[in-house]
Amino acid sequence: MSCGTSGSVAEAGMPDDVKDMIHNHPCYSEGAHHHYARIHVAVAPACNIQCNYCNRKYDCSNESRPGVTSERLTPEDAAKKVLFVGGEVQRMSVLGIAGPGDALANPEKTFDTFKMVREKAPDLKLCLSTNGLELPKYVDEMVKYDIDHVTVTINSVDTTGEIGSKIYPWIFYNNKRYYGKEAAQILLERQLEGMKMLVEKGILIKANSVLIPGVNEKHLPEVAKKLKEIGVFLHNIMPIISEPEYGTKFAIDGVPSATPQEQMEVQEACGMDMKIMAHCRQCRADAVGLIGEDRGAEFTKDVFSTMTFDALEDHYNVEARQDAHAKIEEFRFFLDKANEKVQKEKGELSSTSETILVAVTTAGEGMINQHFGSVKEFLIYEAGDKGIKFIQHRKITTEYCAGPDGGNPIDEVIDVLKDVKLILTAKIGGCPQEDLKAAGLTAIQEYAFQPIEASVLKAAQTYFDVDKAVEVN
Repeated sequence: MSCGTSGSVAEAGMPDDVKDMIHNHPCYSEGAHHHYARIHVAVAPACNIQCNYCNRKYDCSNESRPGVTSERLTPEDAAKKVLFVGGEVQRMSVLGIAGPGDALANPEKTFDTFKMVREKAPDLKLCLSTNGLELPKYVDEMVKYDIDHVTVTINSVDTTGEIGSKIYPWIFYNNKRYYGKEAAQILLERQLEGMKMLVEKGILIKANSVLIPGVNEKHLPEVAKKLKEIGVFLHNIMPIISEPEYGTKFAIDGVPSATPQEQMEVQEACGMDMKIMAHCRQCRADAVGLIGEDRGAEFTKDVFSTMTFDALEDHYNVEARQDAHAKIEEFRFFLDKANEKVQKEKGELSSTSETILVAVTTAGEGMINQHFGSVKEFLIYEAGDKGIKFIQHRKITTEYCAGPDGGNPIDEVIDVLKDVKLILTAKIGGCPQEDLKAAGLTAIQEYAFQPIEASVLKAAQTYFDVDKAVEVN
């Protein structure tokens, strides 16, 4: 099935300095994303390329997708927001600038923000996301502010520009607009040059590739090969979100959203060469909280903008945050012990080569701790009789307990999980349990509030009727 990266499997053989860099970064470490939060500040409205899958909109609080934000911030307001949120959400470990345009198309705003935050919140990791067009120009500036994680969106490595021209109508570079294949070629040259420079400086790169059915799905394994050649750390295959109401060029033209199954297939092919990020949620440009949750609506400008920096630094309270992170690490230590030796490479999952997909409901912290009725997404694991591997998350649009009148909300769940055999959840009612059973899905509550990974393996071994005891405690 898929080759997602997670836990000790992904980190095996990794240099200690790299392990330290990703340990509490929720985007670069699948294990960390259960425990540590991130904040994105929307200080970069302008963009220097046009993508056919993108429509940057504002005041759109119900959408979770790249390019969307409810309010733009000045660098000063962004720094204030970081300090305020960091005091409220002590598990926050990362600040990212991811739009709503491109961070490096707005260099002054981007680096002014990083400068203030680096001075006032020295414990945070700093990240930015970019399309890469201006990347070579600003690598030294990133080093200056200790920005050691950079995400580059790269959807094609076709040097002819044929594939890229279908994705990018135009770019704006050196005060000139370029179109078609020429635009795609210039963009690719700049992306590759910039990523090579980042690797030379010891900056970790996560490459995002948007999976676009009918355009680049068969080409993405070539992208993965090139990323490996350069030394990119992580590859994230993002399924295109192409609903007509989003108003993108691809959506209007009828290019469909990529399905979870299509994403898994491409992850599998790309994972032959690259570590694959499997836990991405395609976050908004103003996302706050754990990956998979969004608390951005709690922290609008009116909450913090009138506070002084002195008051905000007191509120941020570096010592209290350090204590909170120490407690998180203590919890992670015991969780890792409970899940020890569960994660396996794909070839080691099963003694018979037979595996199943298992869905999990969780509210975070690596535990099965969410009621089926309130779930908005499922974590999907591939499991055999010997081990398990995290694959992806799958969202649903409506919680079961908030389903529409006159319809059965279980229908969407059944469709989203049509290739899944088991659902591990903290609690589920009799009616949905019966509906799932009729569709061939078995919902299990006996692992409620237990570690996810050990529970998934135990459930899979029970499914395969394997006489192996896995301690879940």
